[in-house]
Formats: sequence, structure tokens, C-alpha cells
Amino acid sequence: MEDKALYLLALSMIFLMPGPDMILLLQTGAKQGRTAAMATALGLALARACHVTLTALGLATMFKVLPWTFDIVKYAGAAYLLWIGLQMFKSSGASSPAAHENGVASSSLIASFRRGLLTNLLNPKALLFSSVLLPQFIDPSRSSVWEQFATLGVVLVITGLVFDSLYATASAWVGRWLNRSATAQRVQQWLFGTLLIGFAVRLAFVQQA
Repeated sequence: MEDKALYLLALSMIFLMPGPDMILLLQTGAKQGRTAAMATALGLALARACHVTLTALGLATMFKVLPWTFDIVKYAGAAYLLWIGLQMFKSSGASSPAAHENGVASSSLIASFRRGLLTNLLNPKALLFSSVLLPQFIDPSRSSVWEQFATLGVVLVITGLVFDSLYATASAWVGRWLNRSATAQRVQQWLFGTLLIGFAVRLAFVQQA
């Protein structure tokens, strides 16, 4: 029970820390509404499930054995974040989250889902986080290691989805308030775009531990 509480605490601290996932969610919710932000959250959840699976398969070890594979994923992730950040600068500021909630095109939801999936999936730090955290809470003497990996992975994905749902809801509410002022919309647009570009630059220079 103590290990479970510690694991949940560690996850909560991670999901409360600002990062590209959170910024993408907040921007999507403020700009397009809660439905689009939830699609992004589902994309993030699938990416985290993939990271847990890849951790169980030992992909993080491959990063250490073949450092160039880490660099490929890192630069691809940085380029993708940079592209999203620049797109935020180009998009129109006149958008109403409330209008999006009334009817969001399936293509828009798919695009939001894809952004969430790729933003997290192309971040090697997310995989390294899983590879460092999960083994600490696995005890081979208790039960099957694969079973424990699966359980911890499900808890990680669900916990992340809970936090992301809260961010999606909060950002949609803020978006409705920002909709009263075109200037406020432009400020949040440039702020989120700048933050994502900053995360892209930081990711490009990150090194393996």
C-alpha cells in the first residue's frame, strides 16, 4: 500500500509539472474547446501506453547502446514541437471554444488526437521517464514482472488521463473568458506558441543521463 501511494504521488508530481503535453492541452482547450482538448488527451494517453510497452520491451536500453537512435527521436520530437509552435503564431485569433463545442468536425478531432500522440511519442524523455520510474516499483518476488508492468502502466495512463481531463476542462473555461477579447486571444496564442518553441529548443539539446 505504501509503494502504491508513493507511485501515485510520483505520477501526480510529474503530471503537475509544466511541459509540452500540458501546454498543448491548454492551447487546444482555449482555442478549440473541451472536445478537441479531450481528443488530444486521448492521443497523449495512447502515447504513454506505447512508452510503457516499449519500456517493458527494453527500448530504453537500445537508446544507451545506440545513442544515435535517441538523437533521431529527440530531433524529430523537437522539430514537431517547433512546427506546432509556429502554427500557433499563424492561426487566426478569432476563434470561439463555445462554437467548437457545438459541433467539432471529425477531421479536427483526429488532428487534435494526432498532435497529442506525436507530441508525447516523439519525446524520448517520456520513454526514459517510464524506464526509470516503473522498475523501481516492481518486485519479482511478488508476482509476474509482466503483470506488474501492465498494472503500473495502466495506473500511469489513467492517472495521466485524469490530469489531462482536468486541464482540458479548465482551459476550455478559460477559452470562453478569453473569447471576450481579441487581444487576450492573441496574447495566449503567442504565449503558448513561444512556450512550445522553447520546449522544442530544450528538447533538441537534451542529453541522455
